[in-house]
Amino acid sequence: MTRKLPDLPPSRASVEGGAPKRSDARTSSPQDAWDEQENITPLTRDEARKLFGPKVDRPSRITPLRVVAAQIAVSLLVALVVSVFPGQSTQGVLSALLGGAACWVPGALFALYLKGAGARSRMALIVGEAFKAGITLALFVVIGETYHEVRWLPMLVAYAVGLKVYWVALAF
Repeated sequence: MTRKLPDLPPSRASVEGGAPKRSDARTSSPQDAWDEQENITPLTRDEARKLFGPKVDRPSRITPLRVVAAQIAVSLLVALVVSVFPGQSTQGVLSALLGGAACWVPGALFALYLKGAGARSRMALIVGEAFKAGITLALFVVIGETYHEVRWLPMLVAYAVGLKVYWVALAF
């Protein structure tokens, strides 16, 4: 399948004042090249099998709840690693656990929301994602306001590592 490139007129150079004028061929207009739609036909099942292999028909084994379980495991692992560092007290370990929880608690609520919502609409997905971001922000505010001995570095590292679980899950 080849993509047709839009025909652009050649640039017009003017010698007024010794400098060439810029062509208006590439300025944005309401009728952009992006507005032109080609007829795109989806792949048939046989074409997809030829292109991606026979495993293309198999449903994914990675579910949102499994991703949350992996986030819990990774946050426990980060807390264990933090406990090994010299000079880290229980505040560092607890901070790492709270950072992991700030990652997986909103993820778990979102996964349960998706399980209940099914494939209703794209708007349900957007609302759920906004809800997840709001819960995450609220958890960070609550942790910062209530737990004054928080160690921010272990907490943010555990949160960031927990977020990377999504990317690892996509690889599978």
